[in-house]
Amino acid sequence: MKTAPSLQFESIREWQDAFLALWTHRYDYLWAEHPSSTESPDWQTEIRYPLSDRLIQQGTHLYGVRFGQRTHYFLLDIDRGSLYHPSRDPLAWRRIRECLERYGWVQTIALTSSYSGGLHLYFPVEQPQKTWEIALAVSTVLENAGFKLAPGQLEIFPNCKSYAANGEHSLYNGHRLPLQAGSYLLNDDLQPIWGDQQTFVQRWQFAQAQNQIDEKALARLIKTARHQQFRVTGKANKFLNDLNAEIEQGWTDFGQTNRLLGRIAMRSYIFGHVLHAAAPIEGDDLVRDIVAIARSLPGYEDWCRHQHEIEQRAKEWARSIEQSRYFHYGKNKIPKGSDPDNLSDSESNWNQQQQMSARERIQQAMDDLLRKSALPQGITERFDALVTYGISGATLYRHRDLWHPRHLENSRNDDLQKGVAQDCLWGASCATNPTSLLGENGCNSSPDKGLSNPVPEEQLETGCNRFPGEDLSNPEPKIMTREEGVALIKGLLKEIEAKQQAEKERRERSLGDDHRDYSPPQTG
Repeated sequence: MKTAPSLQFESIREWQDAFLALWTHRYDYLWAEHPSSTESPDWQTEIRYPLSDRLIQQGTHLYGVRFGQRTHYFLLDIDRGSLYHPSRDPLAWRRIRECLERYGWVQTIALTSSYSGGLHLYFPVEQPQKTWEIALAVSTVLENAGFKLAPGQLEIFPNCKSYAANGEHSLYNGHRLPLQAGSYLLNDDLQPIWGDQQTFVQRWQFAQAQNQIDEKALARLIKTARHQQFRVTGKANKFLNDLNAEIEQGWTDFGQTNRLLGRIAMRSYIFGHVLHAAAPIEGDDLVRDIVAIARSLPGYEDWCRHQHEIEQRAKEWARSIEQSRYFHYGKNKIPKGSDPDNLSDSESNWNQQQQMSARERIQQAMDDLLRKSALPQGITERFDALVTYGISGATLYRHRDLWHPRHLENSRNDDLQKGVAQDCLWGASCATNPTSLLGENGCNSSPDKGLSNPVPEEQLETGCNRFPGEDLSNPEPKIMTREEGVALIKGLLKEIEAKQQAEKERRERSLGDDHRDYSPPQTG
């Protein structure tokens, strides 16, 4: 059964009025009663409905408009008391125009803002631009030229606004419409001249034709300004550069789609608002951004075999990155943790594959040390030796059942017992201040405290050297000979390898031939 299309209640449009057509964004408009000669307007915002053409024509109130996502003009406001007003610095406004001319904004429309004597300078362009880009570019140009942007001195419309936090709606600042009470056109010497709305439109169209923006120069300016605005330095800058290095080359062969989409999703979610968006990218916007970037990369048409389902793949990655521990750069937010008891199938599979890969690297490193007869007996020495194979300390700590001497010894009897905390050095007595694998972050016992007290369980998470229930009255563990230790480790490694190979074969059979090159999105 077909449903009738819903009717939209809209205001009456004056289609032949070219002046009204200039102001395309009418939502969240400003209005105020006409003030007396000694007062300023009491501006209010109307959010219930847009500003209509006929309200502007009637002129019973003063009206102002804001900006939407795109704009075909920007406006500079110089108040009467500003240091840059012609009454105080006759050449300041010409310096402002000169620094903007370098990027193609060469023609302006000058008006008095009101009876207060303020100055409004309009810069129209033919092709609409992203509002946040115009705001950032113009403010950067002026600030680089030494002008201070502040209310009452020099203001830009649209203004640079920070992204809204916690889902709140953030609006661009609004400005009053031209040629209302006290607003008059000015000539090149800033002298008032007579002109109506038709004259304003003629000047607008002339300025549009003259203002040809240098797109490449503008893009470079915005990119530099975004990095300065968010201060992307240090590790964050390296992370961003690493992502760019992986993404920008695009496809060079088959089987790269999934990993590329993952990197694109990560970059857009974390740094999208730094690179090309006005606010952090989430939800459907994130999906569209991933798809658009993927389709624009080199090799997409030649090597991507998932073009028919690219939107679905992008949606999976968007959902994955939003549920991960990653967060928007510069946003004051604690990364989300993962609940191991509430993981989706894709998250669980991905985590298992990551763990399997990490365990394989540790196992290979142990095999190599054994072949070289260079496997240290001490915990700290063995830890340091494994780190040289490119394995992080956190990974070693999570999988200490593969290399920790005490874990390897205990696993002979209870099948690779997991979760056992850090113990003392194998084959040596416990000192009063045992060595922690995690260095400064460890929680070693203080020299002035006896070791007979059990260590709290929460300390074990940061690399403490003992675990509850350990018998500390006889701290010396069993001392094994080197030959016994090597034989034990080799046997355990073979058991681990057999189990991992069996698990890997089972997973490959379940995935099927059609999905061998697809790995679930990363979630952490």
